Amino acid sequence: MHKAGTETAPRNRPRRLFSLGAVAGTAAHHGFELTSGVGLVWQPELGLARAAALWVAQLGSWATLAIKGPRRADPVLAALAGASLAGVVVHFVLWPWERGRGGLPRLTAAEGLAAWQMPSYNAILRLWALTSVSAIAFEVPRGSRRWALLGGACLPLFVVSARRHFEWIKEQASSNPAWWNRGVALGEPSA
Repeated sequence: MHKAGTETAPRNRPRRLFSLGAVAGTAAHHGFELTSGVGLVWQPELGLARAAALWVAQLGSWATLAIKGPRRADPVLAALAGASLAGVVVHFVLWPWERGRGGLPRLTAAEGLAAWQMPSYNAILRLWALTSVSAIAFEVPRGSRRWALLGGACLPLFVVSARRHFEWIKEQASSNPAWWNRGVALGEPSA
């Protein structure tokens, strides 16, 4: 019970909305690719079910940390936001892009996606990048921001993983066509 005139903050009130946005951007990206028939990140290494379980666990833990995590979790959240930003950047390393409105980069092709899917995909990538950068800039204390560099250092690993993913998924689409690789079977992407 609380006394009249006193207010308490709701227990589940998110403390780090931009971090939650980075979680949502990661989930939206993976969901968009999977439902578009491009497979799931880490699927070649783990298989579809295990990769999905990994992402559900990782994104759930990240969201919980963003909502309820103490200040000592800031370095972890900074590293995750840095890795999240690297996840966006890998697309612009591997796929053709141009400057769009306001000078923002826009992919012109990616992942074997159809041209009509690119505006939605670019919107997801832009919001994902914005929330990741905002989490680092506005939610992580200055002393913990250096940990975002550790997360960003995952970029070379992400590039290798993405290239491997597209070699594997092209093989799978020709030898074992399935709903999760239909996008590749229809429009051969190049990595």
